[in-house]
Amino acid sequence: MSARTHGLGRVGIWAADFDRLSATEVRKAAAAVEDLGFGALWFPETTGREAMAQAAILLAATRHITVASGMTDIYARDPVTAAAAQRTLDEAFPGRFLLGLWESHPSLAQDIRGHRSGPALATMRAYLDALDNAPFGPPNTVASQNRVLAALDTGMLALAAEHALGATVLGMPVEHTRAARTVLGDDGVLAITQLCVLSHDHADTTDLARTTAAAALPNRRDLLRGLGHAHPDALDSRLVDALVAHGRAEDIAHRVQEHFDAGADHVSLHLVTTTPDSPSVRQWEQLAAFLPVRPGTPA
Repeated sequence: MSARTHGLGRVGIWAADFDRLSATEVRKAAAAVEDLGFGALWFPETTGREAMAQAAILLAATRHITVASGMTDIYARDPVTAAAAQRTLDEAFPGRFLLGLWESHPSLAQDIRGHRSGPALATMRAYLDALDNAPFGPPNTVASQNRVLAALDTGMLALAAEHALGATVLGMPVEHTRAARTVLGDDGVLAITQLCVLSHDHADTTDLARTTAAAALPNRRDLLRGLGHAHPDALDSRLVDALVAHGRAEDIAHRVQEHFDAGADHVSLHLVTTTPDSPSVRQWEQLAAFLPVRPGTPA
């Protein structure tokens, strides 16, 4: 295990659909992820459960797995509240919570949350400074540096190297992982989230993989052009395959290894299915058989 993983292990699960499940189902699914041996359980924050409350549910339902709020929206709570919440979770579940901060989307920040959306990099930097200087929290606790930044572009990656443990990167090709490692340097944690569609028949995954790639495209066009995909809106098979690992469990495991070879410390799997209202336990089971996990012990 890399010394940079900070308890994440090598492979985790990105639980994008947990907001569609009941709290009871979420608890059972979290326990299943842990029992299968995955090292970390990641989740985003958009308009579903509040991130810190969701983290508490997942931490309480498990024993030792790391729970990572991979996209905690900085417009959802002020830095003082975020710092107090992180310190509360650290106090209750020592060493098991990782705070991943996200600069949000302008439409979500403004239209949904009612804030004025500022420049991403400057807003995140100011938020981090305020987080470090937040005065409140449970007694006998200290400010935590156990955080990563959700990052795609070079500026946010550089900020992650400077003011966090490192970065979490969602839905980018292996070529981007290699570039991100260069920006983060040798010491920064690089946690990649790989979009994937699982099926024994590769042909069965093509349509869903293309739909998944299309949904990821809006925030990634310019970056993809820089990686050699000159016409990303065409969504040719080369681009779809680069964004979404699809096919058999062995194929997805091969993509995970490619990210490791490119400099990733940890890879979480964002499994996209046609049944998002049901936990993907059987699919996680199939994937675990081909990945560096040990049942009952986080990877």
